[in-house]
Amino acid sequence: MNSEERPKDNLISRRRVLGLGVGLGTAAALTLAGCGGDDDTPAASGDGGKTYTGPKVDLNLWNGFTGGDGDIFKKLVDQFNTEHQNIKVGVATYRWEDYYAKLPGAVSSGNGPDIAVMHMDQLATFAARQIIQPLDDVASALELTEADFAATVWNGGIYKDKRYGIPLDMHPLGFYYRTDLMEQAGLDPAKPPTNRQEFEAALTALKAKNIQGFWMSPFQFTGGMAGYSLVHQFGGSLFNRDTTQAVYNSPEAVEAVTWCVDLVKNGHSPANVGQDADYVAFKAGKSAFNWNGIWQINDLKKSPDVKWGVAPLPQIGSKQAAWANSHNFTIVQQKRGADANKTAAAKVFINWLSEHSLDWAAGGQVPARKEVRDSSGFQQLTEVGKLAPELDYAAFPPALPGVGDVITTFYTAFNEAVLGKKDPKKAMDDGVAKANQLLADNAKKYGA
Repeated sequence: MNSEERPKDNLISRRRVLGLGVGLGTAAALTLAGCGGDDDTPAASGDGGKTYTGPKVDLNLWNGFTGGDGDIFKKLVDQFNTEHQNIKVGVATYRWEDYYAKLPGAVSSGNGPDIAVMHMDQLATFAARQIIQPLDDVASALELTEADFAATVWNGGIYKDKRYGIPLDMHPLGFYYRTDLMEQAGLDPAKPPTNRQEFEAALTALKAKNIQGFWMSPFQFTGGMAGYSLVHQFGGSLFNRDTTQAVYNSPEAVEAVTWCVDLVKNGHSPANVGQDADYVAFKAGKSAFNWNGIWQINDLKKSPDVKWGVAPLPQIGSKQAAWANSHNFTIVQQKRGADANKTAAAKVFINWLSEHSLDWAAGGQVPARKEVRDSSGFQQLTEVGKLAPELDYAAFPPALPGVGDVITTFYTAFNEAVLGKKDPKKAMDDGVAKANQLLADNAKKYGA
């Protein structure tokens, strides 16, 4: 995720960065026949990323890190270039929504990058369109296994039994709290609520002091992500086990969304909260609690007057769960056929940056590699480290082509429920009907 230099830009960037594939189905549906190779014949790749001893090559890398984390990323690339005289990586940065829309056309015209950073929920779509190539040999040569990562992060890079992404990080939703407002309400800021009873008791205490506890955003950023987390906490899911049907109108899911709606009904949140207004209110001291992404840590550090803390999401339902996504490295198919030297060099870069993900964590990310998370260096990143435990129960999107467009139907339904346009059950029923039609359409578009 990105952190922008200016607060307003930061809020906008959050939506751009996470995207979740809104509108991607149309762009990704561009036919890419003849894009150099296919899923069964990956390009030659040397020793899978351990070393590169070939002639000097120039690699083009695309990413969407438009803010402060982009500066960190570019510094890491510069360091790699310094250490590898026969590989030069050039970086092109776009807003995420522009990036995902631009990539298919660039590849089909022969102007695509060599390496692309992608969110986990985009991998299956781009793999199905043969825009990216398998990386099983990289994982094998580097002896990377599920044991080196969290299972959900590792398995999220697999599509049709082939690996298309090497995970770099994960970025979950976290629980931010104003320590000063908690003190005003007689609450212990050293003990933020961890479960439903404590959270609701804290909201009651805050309300008694005329302090609004939790502004409930009706928008994907970040109320919808809170709702997504709660559906899983209450024992529900957005999809059935084989992702052939949407099921977020189950009793468990409706109960979770109703809990969000009741925050407004019970006066803990104003109605009609605007886009990003929940975070603005939190920073301004008008709201005590905010569920937001790990990427806000660095933004809050820029405001020393804001007294805050961060912790994993409270367990409101029957189990722990938190929305999360992950950045992955991919290698792009080339229209004119793969250049074996470039492919081998790209794999060296991917491995190198994965091994240096501690430096990347400073940008507000939890490293994907277990050995990095367990390092003493990561333990010193106090705030980021507090959200690392969420990796064990993170609710990641499934590896399904076009899944971003389908998940958008949940966010739309959530919006209608929180704004009071429909009761939660009706909103979820209507959303599921649209989601199931999209799933059927995608099955035909991408193959069952």
